Amino acid sequence: MTISRRTFGRVAALAAGLVLAAPAGLTFAAEQEQVTIRYLASQGGLAAHELADALGYFKGTGITLQDVGYAQGGPASLFALASGDVELGGAATAAVLNSIAGGNDFVAVYASNGINKQTESIFYTLPGSPIKSIKDIAGKTIAVNTLGAHLDYTVREALHSAGLPENAAKLVVVPGPQLEQVLRSKQVDISAFGYWQKTFEGAALKNGPMQKIFGDTDVLGEIAGGFTVMRRDWIKEHPQAARIFVEKSQAALEYARLHPEETKKVIAKVLASRNENAAIAQYFTGYGVREGGKAVPRDLQFWIDILARDGVLKPGQLKAEDILYDPAKFSTASN
Repeated sequence: MTISRRTFGRVAALAAGLVLAAPAGLTFAAEQEQVTIRYLASQGGLAAHELADALGYFKGTGITLQDVGYAQGGPASLFALASGDVELGGAATAAVLNSIAGGNDFVAVYASNGINKQTESIFYTLPGSPIKSIKDIAGKTIAVNTLGAHLDYTVREALHSAGLPENAAKLVVVPGPQLEQVLRSKQVDISAFGYWQKTFEGAALKNGPMQKIFGDTDVLGEIAGGFTVMRRDWIKEHPQAARIFVEKSQAALEYARLHPEETKKVIAKVLASRNENAAIAQYFTGYGVREGGKAVPRDLQFWIDILARDGVLKPGQLKAEDILYDPAKFSTASN
């Protein structure tokens, strides 16, 4: 077939017209960025981004999540994030703020968990114990999953609220699966089950009663318990991927709020695939976050004020609006 110069001109014009007529929102496959987001998982449950991945929310987005192992606690994942071993970390709000104050340029991209009367951290002792109130925990040994994170700071604030020194109790690190064992064998006086460890708590209560001393909502009120964080430079380099990641993760938080039983099934399936105890998924009580998985400035400001009160932060050193993720601040990739 011979194509004349005139025919070629018509074809070129038609092709150009098709491109110009394409909808403004259409993104061609060649333009889609492919990113891998590495992270450390936690035993006994799923983070919202893991749930989003299991639900297929990241399909076709160019985002691939890669589980590279387990973190003993939030501070360990923040250390991995700071060192560049992962692109994603997560920890209690106070631990995140401490890390940022220490020089890490992190952004709190979404509230990973929250506390309310349905989903809260609970400090337990054995039935019949004389430890019945916050004042009674002074001088006692408390098992927590890690130091420098949510349970640690909750104990400090609880003691402060009771007019006691913030270091009046002794905290020891015990992995979540062993919290019940060390309490029932009387190796510790108290075991603290974090809001993210409701599956372990449910399994422990099934084995026998435990005596509740207090919950973190008694001390902190209803508030975001922790945040998933990313490095600011990574978000600047991948603004579209960061926005999609946050939106899909928040969508998974909302899915869990609206479909708790279906969420338990997903968690059980993933735990089984990781050779964890899938049966504990039945005790999942939710992520405890607000509708839509949205955070508010108080979630950060509450802890900023406490850390400033204790001299950890200088007044005005950190501002919630500078730490909370706002996609409008990362609208274009940096060159």
